Amino acid sequence: MKARPWTVAGATAAIAIGAAIGGTVWRRRHRDPLSYTERFRIQIPRPLITRGHLFELLDPRPGERILEVGPGFGYYSLAVADRLGPKGKLDILDIQPRMLRHTLHAARRLPARNLVAACGRVEALPYRDEVFDGAFLVTVLGEVNDPAAAMRELYRVIRPGGRLVVGETLADPDWVSPQSLHRLAAAAGFRFESRTGPQLGYFSKFIRPPREELGPHYVKSAVKTP
Repeated sequence: MKARPWTVAGATAAIAIGAAIGGTVWRRRHRDPLSYTERFRIQIPRPLITRGHLFELLDPRPGERILEVGPGFGYYSLAVADRLGPKGKLDILDIQPRMLRHTLHAARRLPARNLVAACGRVEALPYRDEVFDGAFLVTVLGEVNDPAAAMRELYRVIRPGGRLVVGETLADPDWVSPQSLHRLAAAAGFRFESRTGPQLGYFSKFIRPPREELGPHYVKSAVKTP
């Protein structure tokens, strides 16, 4: 007796959904960075977390120095670097050298050679205190083993008055909800400013408060790294 087509289709869909749920659960229990072999996942369209929405909140300006954590294949990197111009600089940081090499290769077509790569962990950023005008990371925070430490490090390297933009999408197994993100950012010292998009695909912008808002007892933290 042959199986009915709708029965086969239903079983196939159930298996696919089960595998997706299982993969999501596994990813949530194992906070590992997306491997180079899984790079197809970062090549899919991003209708809610677009470059335009990122620009709306990050507002990269010529001459600024910006940090991107987890550039992937440079989907956002190249556009941001282009906005910064020849006098600006985009630092990209990733734990996987192959991701960095891929982005640097793609950056060769940029008019300004203003993209610099470093291999390292966001929980221990290899930069001096207060050197960046802004920073951003998209679908990265959920892969970090210690998100609270990552947010503290981002606070350290962003200058007072600088901004941090974080993008997340529910399509990512490592999705971080706006509520969780805001708690992490507030605990690190950031002040929430604005958000674009629904919960299932959004960018949130945070500000490191200017010195005048921190009061007369503000003391710059000691430089930890060269």
